[in-house]
Amino acid sequence: MNWNSLLSAKRFGQESQFYSGKQTDVRSQFQRDYDRMIFSSPFRRLQNKTQVFPLPGSIFVHNRLTHSLEVSSVGRSLGNALADMLVQLELVEDNHEIKEIGSIVAGACLAHDLGNPPFGHSGEKALSHYFSDGKGKNLKNKFTAEQWQDLTNFEGNANALRLLTHAFHGRRNGGFALTYSSIASIVKYPWESNKIAQVNKRKYGFFQSEKEDYLKIARELGIPEVSPGIFARFPLVYLVEAADDICYQIMDIEDAHKLNILTTQETKDLLLAFYHPERDKSSLKRIEETCQEVTDINEQIAYMRAGVIGKLIGECVGVFADHYKEIMEGQFQSTLIKNVDEVSLMAYQKCTKVAISRIYRHRSVVEIELAGYKILGTLLDEFVNAVFEPGNFYSKNLLSLIPEQYNVGEGNDYEKMMSVLDFISGMTDVFALDLYRTIKGIELPGIN
Repeated sequence: MNWNSLLSAKRFGQESQFYSGKQTDVRSQFQRDYDRMIFSSPFRRLQNKTQVFPLPGSIFVHNRLTHSLEVSSVGRSLGNALADMLVQLELVEDNHEIKEIGSIVAGACLAHDLGNPPFGHSGEKALSHYFSDGKGKNLKNKFTAEQWQDLTNFEGNANALRLLTHAFHGRRNGGFALTYSSIASIVKYPWESNKIAQVNKRKYGFFQSEKEDYLKIARELGIPEVSPGIFARFPLVYLVEAADDICYQIMDIEDAHKLNILTTQETKDLLLAFYHPERDKSSLKRIEETCQEVTDINEQIAYMRAGVIGKLIGECVGVFADHYKEIMEGQFQSTLIKNVDEVSLMAYQKCTKVAISRIYRHRSVVEIELAGYKILGTLLDEFVNAVFEPGNFYSKNLLSLIPEQYNVGEGNDYEKMMSVLDFISGMTDVFALDLYRTIKGIELPGIN
């Protein structure tokens, strides 16, 4: 792969209006992608979608929106650092497109969680379970083997690509009409669902409905097919992934401290473990001096967290440089975070272990996952039944609740199912809960 073809300002679905290169806007094409994401309704809805902990009450913790903004900030730093490194090492020319890598990664980071349904990862499991082991299991003969694989393994990453590129009813071609490079940067798993066993992964990057769209993007950018149906990763995907890895692990530790799941000393020990006692003496001294000056405990933790993030950004860019040839040849099979300095890696793995044992299994997290599983499973069952039996009174009323853009009444059975999934996966936690209560007769609008 080479940067001349990888960095393309051509817009998906709007190819006839291809950007000529003349600068008529204070923003570059990739900066416009970023702004387009920020001002979009799907992005705003992330503020009411669970990240890990239940949506905040008296103590503010991260939701999908704040997480995405922080990932974008880290992603921009990673992208800018990579661009500078490429120029300094004379791996590329110092041109305008290379300087835009930070903007591309920042925009892709904003979009990386757009396809996630309500209630965190349990939402994905609930949607998949309905078809694999729930009431939807009897629908298998209505779909091809490839389509059934999509439905029984609902994937937020693939759904993000669909959301960005699909022409919903009444909307323009190309969905968000982002540049090819911005779209490619979110495809962490460049294969379809029926390849997951072959690559020994649980995730995939595109549904059958977007397969041809992805192939079109790959051809345009020069992304090679490393084996039948399995493509190399777009190089900037590694930066988007690293930004997400850094943020969700480190920020979850900070949230756990705010919620008193972890003590102050436990939290400080986890963050200080990223520093080598000899090599990082100056950094450790600065942390000690700052903590003596700043008496607010949460501010101390925030300062230490910021330092760890900055350290990991530098190390991840270094890993990219060390494996540059493998990445550009589509042969790098690991992640940047798994190849950082040994001290940082051990500290990161310790954070992961604590997160799994103390945070992700915390009672509040399990309760929201159980509730979300029940809510989404019920909603999916109700709307799927209505789609296949649209003539009765109840189904007509139920289907009238689905916005026109999803157009569930047209297309083949697979397209109808994808439209139902579009509607449900796009809900916020609060909307899903309210609709569940209404449908089940638990709560009526306007009646207290």
